[in-house]
Amino acid sequence: MHAHQRTIKTSASFSGIGLHTGNQSTITFHPAPEDYGINFVRTDLPDSPEIPALVDYVDDISRGTKLAIGNAEVHTVEHVLAALAGLQIDNCRIELTANEPPVGDGSALPYVETLLDAGIAEQKAPRRYLVVREPLRFTNEAKGVDIVALPTDDFRVTVMVDYHNPALGSQHTGLFDLEKEFLTEFAPARTFCFLTEVEALREHGLIQGGNLDNAIVIVDKDMTEQELLHFAENFGLKEKVVLGNSGLLNNNKPRFKNEPARHKLLDMLGDLSLAGVPLKAQILAARPGHASNIEFARMLRKMYLDQHDSAPNKVRISREPVLDVRRILEVIPHRYPMLLVDRIVELDHNVGRIVGIKNVTVNEPFFQGHFPGRPIMPGVLILESMAQTGGLLMLNRASEFKSKLVLFMGIDKAKFRQQVVPGDQLVIDVRMTRQRAKTFSLSAKVYVEERLVAEAELHAIVGEREA
Repeated sequence: MHAHQRTIKTSASFSGIGLHTGNQSTITFHPAPEDYGINFVRTDLPDSPEIPALVDYVDDISRGTKLAIGNAEVHTVEHVLAALAGLQIDNCRIELTANEPPVGDGSALPYVETLLDAGIAEQKAPRRYLVVREPLRFTNEAKGVDIVALPTDDFRVTVMVDYHNPALGSQHTGLFDLEKEFLTEFAPARTFCFLTEVEALREHGLIQGGNLDNAIVIVDKDMTEQELLHFAENFGLKEKVVLGNSGLLNNNKPRFKNEPARHKLLDMLGDLSLAGVPLKAQILAARPGHASNIEFARMLRKMYLDQHDSAPNKVRISREPVLDVRRILEVIPHRYPMLLVDRIVELDHNVGRIVGIKNVTVNEPFFQGHFPGRPIMPGVLILESMAQTGGLLMLNRASEFKSKLVLFMGIDKAKFRQQVVPGDQLVIDVRMTRQRAKTFSLSAKVYVEERLVAEAELHAIVGEREA
């Protein structure tokens, strides 16, 4: 496994139709700097909004993984992400001209070939890993889903699928070496569905771009010649449709005997990459799907954030601020006496973390009444400093931040552990824990030197700032 981060050497594109939306789309992969992560950019929308490839931004998993931030969304990202994860690319800017990547042949191979054409470049920054040190398990008994991550010093995945359907039966597969196996054994595995599902998927607005060139259709029911003709007309298929005798519609030749199981593993690679870091773990998965993959990715991301907890010795107080007070004043509307963050010293959208500094002096106006003779910073103002720092995390990445305002909807689990007095310097460490559309949740901790003085969970919405 690589010790350093990787990106691509040059830009590369390919075009086609989106699987579910049916929209024509061009995807362009661009090199990105260290610690940038994987980000999707909708160049067809005003100001080209950017969506981080993190589980916090997952908006829907009905038949694929959709990311969204504000009004910008990207459908069916799992094959793109699997290609990047399989090639161990950490930093990439992905521009799209529509709301879904082109499906290609229904596998990750078109993305892989495009990225390899661009070339892979090693960077200087060390590669961060989530090292699974103890078993982590997700179970959905109703659906028979069981996923576990076990400790190991490399990355391995084993998948078993069983749809209780004689047309498919039980299949299993395993990936034990990304370098040797991903490109030839898993990237070419195509997406699939059952014949009994096709019309219902279409009626729900899905697979609008699906055809027999970009998906495997597993025959699990009989159809008359008239029904097959009607089926072809509904899907705009020019070729004749036959049930065949291979188990796949039109006798479509499988690339692997267990191609559906391999594609499920491919989907899992893409979905689990939304944890934000590569894994050192052995993953064992029974009957995984997008919903279970995403829930497990949330658990993995939480484990990673817990491993990199915001203890003071992990906060790098740089000499040069990431955002000085002049920049802060451009981003948020707060002014004296309610501006309660002086500078930002860390800002990492890949991890979803921001660290702010508030210097507390005896000249603060609130000390006149809280309390005369014994100045103590009010807890509500410490919460406000957390909120302003968290607001900067969200607004600083918005292209139209001057027209946006962060409004807080709730505070949970607020605790004040130590008093804050004149001369203290607050280190405000805020992490985004979840985002859905325009609402998001934050976990905030405030330190003075090595003492945790306050913590809380915050919930907010990004709205329009009045003119």
